[in-house]
Amino acid sequence: MPELSQETEHRGVLLPFGPAEVTGPSMVPTLHHADRLLVQYGARIRPGDVVVLRHPFQQDLLVVKRAVERREGGWWVLGDNAYAGGDSTDYGVVPVELVLGKVRLRYRPRRPDQRSPFAVARWVLSCARPVFSDRSASRRLRAR
Repeated sequence: MPELSQETEHRGVLLPFGPAEVTGPSMVPTLHHADRLLVQYGARIRPGDVVVLRHPFQQDLLVVKRAVERREGGWWVLGDNAYAGGDSTDYGVVPVELVLGKVRLRYRPRRPDQRSPFAVARWVLSCARPVFSDRSASRRLRAR
């Protein structure tokens, strides 16, 4: 689940992109705890996209899930980690107005112990990656 400050959320309305931070294991292996995200607010959502949304029962809580399919009344969203929970299997369809945006990029912060030139070079090569829609995952998740 990402944490967004009110300032970030406010800027998201004015600018199409904003940052978020992942907490928790619900999107492993796609996203990990402490990953940073670049979110495109107001982007068109398609099945398989990783999205940031407001929790249906706790509007101040923002979560990251995969939009699996469009259903009557909104989106069916699931985490990539089936054992973590906290998705549409718990709270049902998420209304479209609660889906804020699509995750475009994942970047990992450098750990303090990554000081050697080799560790820094390895981090540079792997720290930022685009987050693509996974059509095969959406089909697989829909079957659950």
